[in-house]
Amino acid sequence: MSDSKDRKGKAPEAQSTDKKSKNEKDGAMKITPQMAESLLENNPALRNEMAGMDKEKAAEAMRKMNIAELLTGLSVSGKNQKDMASYKFWQTQPVPRFDETSTDTGGPIKIIDPEKVSKEPDALIEGFEWATLDLTNETELQELWDLLTYHYVEDDNAMFRFRYSQSFLHWALMSPGWKKEWHVGVRATKSRKLVASICGVPTEITVRNQKLKVVEINFLCIHKKLRSKRLTPVLIKEITRRCYLNGIYQAIYTAGVVLPTPVSSCRYYHRPLDWLKLYEVGFSPLPAGSTKARQITKNHLPSTTSTPGLRPMEPKDIDAVHDLLQRYSSRFALNQAFTREEVDHWLVHKPETVKEQVVWAYVAEDPETHKITDFFSFYNLESTVIQNPKHDNVRAAYLYYYATETAFTNDMKALKERLLMLMNDALILAKKAHFDVFNALTLHDNPLFLEQLKFGAGDGQLHFYLYNYRTAPVPGGVNDKNLPDEKRMGGVGIVML
Repeated sequence: MSDSKDRKGKAPEAQSTDKKSKNEKDGAMKITPQMAESLLENNPALRNEMAGMDKEKAAEAMRKMNIAELLTGLSVSGKNQKDMASYKFWQTQPVPRFDETSTDTGGPIKIIDPEKVSKEPDALIEGFEWATLDLTNETELQELWDLLTYHYVEDDNAMFRFRYSQSFLHWALMSPGWKKEWHVGVRATKSRKLVASICGVPTEITVRNQKLKVVEINFLCIHKKLRSKRLTPVLIKEITRRCYLNGIYQAIYTAGVVLPTPVSSCRYYHRPLDWLKLYEVGFSPLPAGSTKARQITKNHLPSTTSTPGLRPMEPKDIDAVHDLLQRYSSRFALNQAFTREEVDHWLVHKPETVKEQVVWAYVAEDPETHKITDFFSFYNLESTVIQNPKHDNVRAAYLYYYATETAFTNDMKALKERLLMLMNDALILAKKAHFDVFNALTLHDNPLFLEQLKFGAGDGQLHFYLYNYRTAPVPGGVNDKNLPDEKRMGGVGIVML
């Protein structure tokens, strides 16, 4: 489930001590009424469960909880406007517990008997009913767009709001094998207004060499006025039921909040392409002791690319890119097992059918052999800038999939040099396509180039989760200090929208 806080959040510094009180040893914390108030303010799951309690009673209740319970639904920054369901709910689900001892042996947590799966959904609260969205219908696509635009993502200061184009929704939710019944909605019975959604698309992933057919869950969204209705668990249970009925018993999802239990966690990095605009909208600060002119100069990019044979990807490149991507992806413990049709869908821009371009992909073709030696891609996700007199949007490019033959030379220095060239060219091309910022996570081999190409550390983490599957954690490209680390690569090789 992609969460509204996926792109924001500061990790708190860990406090350690050798001496632990009895409460700490028992998993409890010393919580003051002030701390209780802060936790309730930032954790909607706890807030709902303790509604009506005064500060003293809330603090007393929290003292009896362990750290896992307190963290559930709370982003690492303490900023979270989306209720990802309570700890009590996740205790009932087939997900690893916080206190489990990790194991390298992977496998399903629960064996599902399809005969015992309910053929009917659970009843909703009075005044609401289930709906299946038909995204081939322009009216229903517009309804989902409206819901996501105004209720899915907004930063903590209400300065930015994600703007998913209709082309993006088509691209994200109608990939090969998509099923209409996995586009789940909730409507108000009287007005017929769409007030909640949760969506999934099928794919195949590899977890430590084990292939799994899964559903990728995304766009869990609830109308702001209904956040107190506890619809999140009901939505999760309903899409789970629909997946079970289709013989899919595992899922993969991401969130910017801590839930039971991440299989990996990556950090966001941001590379300004138009620093002045980012400063003017409040996205990028002016560092102490610096000037605007200095920052513009620091983030300047060349006007031309440097990779020989670099050109936009075409349909004729699909087979070569598919082969290269599959071999490159197999280097990571958690990766997506692409089909040829998926490469076509996710990477090839189709101007004849797509209103707004969503994905940009480029290949490097050897001038002599005409072999495709490298490729990279990025996708577009804009944000609306709220109440800014000068700018009304920020265009963000997100690094997507890439691969290079250099990865198979077992020469880390050569791989780093090649990626520095390729990714610098990606920045140049994104700048030419009028993007304002280029975002990337610490997955794939990204730690090799992020800092050298002047990506700045974001204050957000993205946590990866597997539903109904247990495996030991995989590295997310960062060390104990939450900084990119080449020794922590080889874990996450999948990009979630």
